[in-house]
Amino acid sequence: MPYCLYLRKSRADTEAEAHGEGETLARHEKILLDLAKKMQLNVTAIYKEVVSGETIAARPVVQNLLHEVEQGLWEGVLVVEVERLARGDTIDQGIVAQTFKYSDTKIITPIKTYNPNNEFDEEYFEFGLFMSRREYKTINRRLQRGRITSAKEGKFAGNKAPYGYERVKLEHDKGWTLKINEDEAKIIRLIFEWYTIGIIGPDGTPERIGTAKIAYRLNDIHIPTKKGGMWTVPTVRDILMNPTYAGLIRWNWRKSVKKMIDGQIVISRPRADKSEYLISKGLHPAIVTSETFQLAQNIMSQHLTRPISPKSIVANPLASIVVCGLCGKKMQRRPYSNGRADTLICPNTKCKNVSSDLNLVEARVLSALRQWVDNYKLQWDSDYKKIFSNSQVEVKKDLLNKSKEDLKALHKQINKIHDLLEHGIYDIDIFLERSKILSEKISTTEKNIEVQQKDLKVEIEREENTKNVIPKIENLLDVYDELPTAKAKNDMLKEVLEKIVYLKKSSARWHGSPDDFEIVIYPKVPFKNN
Repeated sequence: MPYCLYLRKSRADTEAEAHGEGETLARHEKILLDLAKKMQLNVTAIYKEVVSGETIAARPVVQNLLHEVEQGLWEGVLVVEVERLARGDTIDQGIVAQTFKYSDTKIITPIKTYNPNNEFDEEYFEFGLFMSRREYKTINRRLQRGRITSAKEGKFAGNKAPYGYERVKLEHDKGWTLKINEDEAKIIRLIFEWYTIGIIGPDGTPERIGTAKIAYRLNDIHIPTKKGGMWTVPTVRDILMNPTYAGLIRWNWRKSVKKMIDGQIVISRPRADKSEYLISKGLHPAIVTSETFQLAQNIMSQHLTRPISPKSIVANPLASIVVCGLCGKKMQRRPYSNGRADTLICPNTKCKNVSSDLNLVEARVLSALRQWVDNYKLQWDSDYKKIFSNSQVEVKKDLLNKSKEDLKALHKQINKIHDLLEHGIYDIDIFLERSKILSEKISTTEKNIEVQQKDLKVEIEREENTKNVIPKIENLLDVYDELPTAKAKNDMLKEVLEKIVYLKKSSARWHGSPDDFEIVIYPKVPFKNN
């Protein structure tokens, strides 16, 4: 069986290259090819990883390598040191160790050859990974201390400059600072001016505007963000809250927080409490005055968005069901304090879909459901009963079972070509060619199985929905008016409706009537008969 090379550049290698020690991957490749020649190993592939990620999830090349090792495609993997394979946490190290152990794949370094199924080699290998992890943590702590020190000295410790600035190297000193990008700085000053002073109206008096209107105006005059995208309320709010624009340095304001959710590590960057982040005087010039920045903070503190409590009562029976017929956004309830009825509006400020009274839309939905269920019952007797005499569930079960049998046969063929290679019937080129063909067939079959399993699940749900949809909707219509809360109504509607599309082109204020709108309901059934 063949061998492969795995080359990975570490952070230390990058630093060494900066001091003129030569290109790391090329140097390591020569070392390992010389070792392969000396040991008479047949190397047929070379994997190169140029990212310095902490985890396997951040390194796509090693993921691919481990997948092939797991399949038993390699006799051994050559690396300059075992630490190049895994420097992450104990979970990543365990994944690497078990993948090589259970596939009986060797790890070959210039110092030692590791056989994962040898007890002493296994312990030596795991100890090497453990020491690598300790070294990584030591390096990371040193880097973090260096960044904190830089921030305290007023240097910019981030990798990307905020909008309005460019990141520049300090002259005659280590580290970075910021230089004003005047084109972008004009927009920053405009944002602070609109938010703290306002826009001069026809009568000559300024009218202060909020973050939503600021985002709308910037998009309306086609000012791009730093990434060339659209302005949003969070983007504008982050700018107004960023002390960098007042000549300060903020560090650790949104540090990465890792959580395990459904077996996967999820990284979030929540805003830190004031006691948890660092603020210091920066070496860079300010774009706005400290007085303007503080005024913006004072205004924002009076208009903080109230977080939605998990115990909040749902007041909209159509919540998350009705979507805008023009832009596709989910319609929202807008309450009024002056006694006017609640309305249903599109949250997209640029959308021209006209709002309607919520109670009118709700009544129209119930009427449409009554009409739909009557038509459905008539068609059920003539057409839909035929479906159950020729159920698609059994057909799709047979297709799934056939695909599973095909997959077993392909795995047996993989074992067979390994035997042919070991007996000399196949050479390396033929083996790799056959292995590639079978791997592609296995991948295609596995994808087919995944699709067929999902398709079977959907078909089972469709048949169940087809049987149960009539009594569900009839029950909803019978009890809807007696339901005690909007949430109870919302829950029942969600059980029978995929969505409702709403469209109103003209306002009743000028012409037409308040109920001059259209809705299209989409019940949870397999038929496009809405």
